[in-house]
Amino acid sequence: MRLDRFLAETTDLTRSLAKKALHRGEVSVNGTVTKQAASQVASTDRVEWAGQPLTLVGLRYVMLNKPSDVECSARRGLYPRAVDLIDLPKAERLQTVGRLDVDTTGLVLLTDDGQWSHRVSSPRRRCAKVYRASLAEPLAGDALAAAVRRFEEGLLLEGEEKPTLPAALVMRSPHEAELTLHEGRYHQVKRMFAAIGNRVTALHRESIGPLSLGNLALGEWRELSDDEVAGFD
Repeated sequence: MRLDRFLAETTDLTRSLAKKALHRGEVSVNGTVTKQAASQVASTDRVEWAGQPLTLVGLRYVMLNKPSDVECSARRGLYPRAVDLIDLPKAERLQTVGRLDVDTTGLVLLTDDGQWSHRVSSPRRRCAKVYRASLAEPLAGDALAAAVRRFEEGLLLEGEEKPTLPAALVMRSPHEAELTLHEGRYHQVKRMFAAIGNRVTALHRESIGPLSLGNLALGEWRELSDDEVAGFD
């Protein structure tokens, strides 16, 4: 890796500022001051800036229990971003694996490993996602039986050309639904319940594939273990 890029990857310096730091003689490689931006740095080299050793940030895999009023977006908008809640170096490089609406809470995965993100979110893998939805109208009896059947068969949502994949609906109470999906269309849970004449008043994602929130409190995050990351291979 070029030395100026290494500095940009391991500090808050831009490539331009990194070159200026090099020209000022602030950077050393293996104890020798180096001013050439194009110098190549190996993984075994010791690089210091202003006397402080620098270490490349590796690939990170994070789960977050996203609160409401937080956006799964790389751009800054009206609300805080999910990455703003992650206290890791260069957290802004993390990308959300799929998205949750700003008013939806629950499990969000973030990573800077694009290949892993694709494996998790690829429609071909049909990774199961479990949601808990609060409904405006109670759902029980014959109406529930009809809804379960329609969700299992697949719904043709407004503006769509293909019906949804089979989904499993279980009611935890007349107003609390648990829905398992194997895809992630735009506002899918809300649109599915709207299609049967109901309305989602609150939505929470509990799990993605083998990963569930467990005891992770709202707004908290943690890094995934190697086994958890490998669970999507």
